Amino acid sequence: MLGRMTQPPRRPVPLLGEIELGGRAARALTTELSRHAGPKTGLLLAVTADSAVLTAALDGLLPGDALTLVPLAGAGDELRAHIDGLGSWVGQRVRVVEALPEADPADVVIVAQPLGGGAEETRAYLEELRKYLTDGAVLCVAALTGPWFGLGAGAELDRQSAFSGVGTDLVVRNQPPVRVHRLRYTPAQVVTAARLSPAYRPSSVPLTRSMNIDSNGVAAAGIALGLAAAARVLRPKSKLWLLPALAAAPVAAFFRDPNRDLPADTAAVVAASDGTVLSVERLTEPRLGTDEWLRVAVFLSVLDVHVNRAPVAGKVAEFWVEDGGFAPAMRPEAEHNVAAYTVLDTDRGRVVVAIRFGSRTDVYLPADAAVAAVAPGDRVLGGSTVIARWRPPTGHAATAVDR
Repeated sequence: MLGRMTQPPRRPVPLLGEIELGGRAARALTTELSRHAGPKTGLLLAVTADSAVLTAALDGLLPGDALTLVPLAGAGDELRAHIDGLGSWVGQRVRVVEALPEADPADVVIVAQPLGGGAEETRAYLEELRKYLTDGAVLCVAALTGPWFGLGAGAELDRQSAFSGVGTDLVVRNQPPVRVHRLRYTPAQVVTAARLSPAYRPSSVPLTRSMNIDSNGVAAAGIALGLAAAARVLRPKSKLWLLPALAAAPVAAFFRDPNRDLPADTAAVVAASDGTVLSVERLTEPRLGTDEWLRVAVFLSVLDVHVNRAPVAGKVAEFWVEDGGFAPAMRPEAEHNVAAYTVLDTDRGRVVVAIRFGSRTDVYLPADAAVAAVAPGDRVLGGSTVIARWRPPTGHAATAVDR
């Protein structure tokens, strides 16, 4: 018999019945599994043979991985037959157990069904799942979003995310919309971050194979077009409607999110944003302690991509917003502008990214551990252009590459 806690709290939604997760939500839910280069272990709960989440999870498997499946009530026989039919490659890496107590702790635990119960039963279910998380593991779970007849699962997951969340995605193209939460209850190892690829973001709407638009841009463009339509109806003889209509495309373009290829050089530090290098200097920053830093400051014009990226692989150690002024980015006073600081722990020391008011992004690297690869006036592309390189670790001679 399946254990009571094997099954997630679910309640049919009036007029809609049981809610399933589509392909877009499934990719968001399994992104921690697919982005982990491994070797890794996964645990997929409440799964059925035709689940989009199962398909996405299997797509994320690599040769050294292992995945355990706990079926949804009544779906065990069909699930086993489905896995057997996928061949020996899958069969060697995937096993189906009858109930959750038969599973081992895993690096990524995924609940394949959206939660739809109350806050208390959701909290109890998550508490049970914590027993099946390895140190630094991530628990991935989805819940209905919006005022769905007073269900408390979403509110409880929002509360848990405030303390233990490492990512959340709103998937509006699921029917109905769901919010995916990724929770980590114990600290992750820094070395794990170096093996992770960028996470899949359902908020990024693909336009071409190389260009996406953040959903905020789509929404803003939609608002502009809505205003244009309203102005056209209310004042049909006026050309006023042209202003918001013509603004829609530039507004959407401001939120463009192009795909970028990371350099293969493991010693490379890439730009955190597009733009023009304002300064490259060694300095101390009182807000970051007494250490000396190598700082690369980049100015983003209104025409640049305004998506910021991590310059190195690392674990987020701290984040805070510093109050300050609102001076233009190129003026000296911009040093004291309002800024958001993200501190990353890496195997080369701490790296800080500061996003300042005035369209400026600063990357701080340990001064003695990195060498700048750009100069003031250079153009850089976020996530692609090498702005610095790590020095060889102390005690290791540099490897000659010229012959």
